[in-house]
Amino acid sequence: MACRAPRNYGLPLPDASVDGYRADKVFHELAQPERALAEAVRVLTPGGRIALVGQDWDTLVVDSDDPAFTRTLVHVRADLTVGPRAARRYRSLLLDARFRDVTVTVHTGVYTGSAALPLLAGLAEAACSTGAVARARADGWIADQRARAEADRVFLAVPMFLAAATAPR
Repeated sequence: MACRAPRNYGLPLPDASVDGYRADKVFHELAQPERALAEAVRVLTPGGRIALVGQDWDTLVVDSDDPAFTRTLVHVRADLTVGPRAARRYRSLLLDARFRDVTVTVHTGVYTGSAALPLLAGLAEAACSTGAVARARADGWIADQRARAEADRVFLAVPMFLAAATAPR
């Protein structure tokens, strides 16, 4: 069950009408991020700033006693996203759209408590729903993560990419 990409990338704004554009955890849902950036160029004033924020779905880091199975869960979940690797493309996408002064930084959120359990369970549930993994194996992995939480041993790291640039003049 992949997310559906929007059909219309247009923004209800006049040309060159805004000084800033921010897309926060959006580009991984877009089948054609180039169209969104073309629209950003249209609505930004010359020299306006853009910021793109998002995770790369293939780079989630989870501590587990079964790293191969965990990699499978992460990759199956990534493949359910329209553009799971969009964040790693931010720099190229911005340069291709003629943005200037492009920078990219990575900030990693680290989750060590039981608050990470819904996301971790979601990884297993997503993989199970596609038939990529068996229910019993997914349930066992979730149980292992719950046990880790009870022992204060959960570890989930989510790298968040932040790209910023200046609109073309």
